Amino acid sequence: MREPSASTLPTPVLPSAGAKRELTARAIAIAVLVAALMGAAEPTVVLRIGYGPNISVVSAFLGFILITIIGRITGRRGTRWENNLVQTAGTAAGSGVGFMAVVLAAIDMLNQRGLLNLHLSSLQIFAWLAPSGLLGVLLAVPLRKHYIDEENLPFADGTAAGETLLVLDEGPKQAGPRVAALGIGGALSAGLTVLRQSLGWIPDTFAFRFLTPHAEALRIGTEVGVLSLGAGILVGLRVTLSMATGMVLAWLVAPEQLLARGLVPELTFNAVLQRWIMWPATGLMVSGGLTALALKWKVIAKTFHGLSGKEADAGGDFPMRWVVWGALACGVVLAAVQKISLGFPLWLSAVSVLLSIVLMLVGIRVLGETNWAPISAMANVMQAVFAVLAPGHVPINMIGSGMSGAVAANGEHLMQDYRAGRIVGSTNRNLTYLQLIGVPIGAAAVAIAYPAVRARYGIGGEGGLTSPISVKWAGFAELLSKGFGALPASALVALVIALVAGVILTVLESNPRFGRYVPSPTAIGLGALIPGFAVVPMVIGGIGQDLWRRLSPRTEEVFATPLASGFITGEALVLLFLALLAAF
Repeated sequence: MREPSASTLPTPVLPSAGAKRELTARAIAIAVLVAALMGAAEPTVVLRIGYGPNISVVSAFLGFILITIIGRITGRRGTRWENNLVQTAGTAAGSGVGFMAVVLAAIDMLNQRGLLNLHLSSLQIFAWLAPSGLLGVLLAVPLRKHYIDEENLPFADGTAAGETLLVLDEGPKQAGPRVAALGIGGALSAGLTVLRQSLGWIPDTFAFRFLTPHAEALRIGTEVGVLSLGAGILVGLRVTLSMATGMVLAWLVAPEQLLARGLVPELTFNAVLQRWIMWPATGLMVSGGLTALALKWKVIAKTFHGLSGKEADAGGDFPMRWVVWGALACGVVLAAVQKISLGFPLWLSAVSVLLSIVLMLVGIRVLGETNWAPISAMANVMQAVFAVLAPGHVPINMIGSGMSGAVAANGEHLMQDYRAGRIVGSTNRNLTYLQLIGVPIGAAAVAIAYPAVRARYGIGGEGGLTSPISVKWAGFAELLSKGFGALPASALVALVIALVAGVILTVLESNPRFGRYVPSPTAIGLGALIPGFAVVPMVIGGIGQDLWRRLSPRTEEVFATPLASGFITGEALVLLFLALLAAF
């Protein structure tokens, strides 16, 4: 597995003894406020622009501003550890819970088509999302040592948040070059986003029609912005080239062959993805992620052992006994809510929880390597499972896949917070506390905000909010309601082949002698799942970072991470501001 170089990831900063103000009353109060804002904002943002921008850095900036203001009033300066607790709660409420507005929108789209009669009240939304999110956080806690300490995966958004907090904390005098790089990257990113999204002076994307006449429909080209470029700088050359391999195979080689054989109805991104490409792509990610875990089973066992008793207390980790009892309680509450409120069978809730663990394990690895959380793709796999367990039952399909997605989403984004925490020297137990606080606040905010957004704009149709993720989620449920006969048999054959290929590639890349030359199966799979508009700038970023490191390793070590963090931060801030401006 790829070990990020020291030049790619910043060195963790250890706190000085006796100077660490972290879990303070003002940090908790501001964290609650920021979590409420992020949870309320995310439904509008994700349904308007089609994906969730980096909430981590937005929360970090908001927390820094608010804590600085209070610090000047009280004469007690804020610390980076307090700021990191704030961004942790904001990430939990926004990226974790708020993102799941996409499944609420998909449910409403199916309601409009007459395929579903599931109208959720605010209380039902809260009661569904809160225990799902809490369960995801608790299930992810034991995985920190493996993915963060042992594997040292980049988690680019977490790295960007941690680097931003360090720069803000040190100030311009102590961290002048890094402040300058962060500021330049943020200004460039924000400027391009305003020109693109607000003024319309430059296009959102540029299609590579010189590669194929269907480039625009298949989303082959590049976005006009630097957010994905920044992510590519942080995740590195090997992962981005692996993503490029997946993109080329899935969107340049396969589509016309699939159309010629009648396996897809048309050459559009959604049609080709749902009917065929998503199966082998997901197979690569699932087998690659699970095989990597299996190869490190001794490390995993040691991790679980280290989270029990005095070792957890000494290391500042969240104790394993709390994880077990908390997860059991959340699972029972979730099953009861789904049975009483949504009519979801108890045995299927148990199946959903077990499957969501697999979903989360794969999703964390993909997110860690590539900075893309494959929530919708993994949830589509769950939709296929529920189509087998309850054929033609659309409500069960949507509830089961939505719950699994909520559990996985919160577990994945907890790792981003652990990555930021490792950089700034936070206490892991405190980060977990703030996640557990942020999730129910985010669920309450979404329960209030989503119905308001739906009433203001409408979901689907002309003029309504139509997130591509929601359209895909609803479309796949509609397709599976007709049975597996609607899917080409060759897609399932490709799935089996991809599962085997993922195992082989993962075993090969674990070899210390030549493993770094083997492409990542999880990155290949993701490169086939997401639009080329996002993959191409990531590849450019990966190549640019590698050339920069070779030509000037000293300047790359100083400037690369803050510059890339600025690229991510600037666009995230502007997109959130524009979405809120449009909403209110």
